[in-house]
Amino acid sequence: MIKYSIKELSQMAGISSRTLRYYDKIELLKPFEINNSGYRSYSEFEVDRLQQIMFYKERGLSLKVIASIINVEEFDVNEALKSHYREIQVEIKRLEALLTTVKRTIDDKEGKKKMKDSEKFKGFKKEMIEENELKFGKEIRDKYGSDMIEKSNEKFLNMKEETYNKIEELTIELNNTIKEAFDTGNPASEKAQEMCRLHKEWLMHYWTEYSIEAHMGLVQMYVDDERFTKYYDEIAIGSAVFLRDAMKIFTEINE
Repeated sequence: MIKYSIKELSQMAGISSRTLRYYDKIELLKPFEINNSGYRSYSEFEVDRLQQIMFYKERGLSLKVIASIINVEEFDVNEALKSHYREIQVEIKRLEALLTTVKRTIDDKEGKKKMKDSEKFKGFKKEMIEENELKFGKEIRDKYGSDMIEKSNEKFLNMKEETYNKIEELTIELNNTIKEAFDTGNPASEKAQEMCRLHKEWLMHYWTEYSIEAHMGLVQMYVDDERFTKYYDEIAIGSAVFLRDAMKIFTEINE
C-alpha cells in the first residue's frame, strides 16, 4: 500500500499541511493512521477523498456542506465524479459563450464585423440557460418534454434587449405583488388574482404556448421542489403554497 506523509500529500495537492490538519480536526479528512510520534500518513483512499473535497470547493460549496455530502454512508464516488464532470461541462460552455461574446464585441469595436445589439447579451443568456439546465433540467424536461424546453430556450436567446429589460422590471413587480398578496392571507383576494395575472404575463416571456394545466403543474412544482420553495420563501415564507392556491382560483375563473 502506498502511503504519503502530510508533507507529501500537501505538496501533491497544492495545499498547506495546516489545511490538512484542520480537515482532520473537523473530521472532514482523517489520516489513514497516526503513529506513536504523531506523524500522519495518508493512503490512496484519503487521496481520493481529498480530491473530492477540492472538486466540491471549486464548485463553491462550504466545508460544512461538503462534509454533509461525503460523510454519508451512501456517498458514491463514481456518481460524484459524473456530477463534477457535468458541472465542468456546463462551466466550459458558459465561458465559451462569454468568450465568443467578448471576441465579437471586440471585432465590432474595431470595425471588423458589425454586431447586433441583441447579440451583445447572448453570452449572458446562455449562461442563465446553462445554469437553469444544471439545476432544474431533468425535472422540467420530464414534466414538459425536451421539445417545449428547447423552444423556450430558443425564444429566450433571441429575445431583444428591451424585452429582457422589461422582464427584469416585471420580475420585481411580480415579487412585490406576491408579498402584498400573501400579506392579505386570502388567495381569492383581488391582490392575489393580480399576482396570478402577473405570473402568467411573466411566464409567457419564456413559454412559446400557454395552457392552464402546464401553469398549474409549474406552481405545484414550486411547492414540491424545495429549490423552488426556497426561492419563494425568500419573498415570504409559505408564498409558494399561497401562489399555488391562488392559481387554482385563477384558473377556475379563467377557464
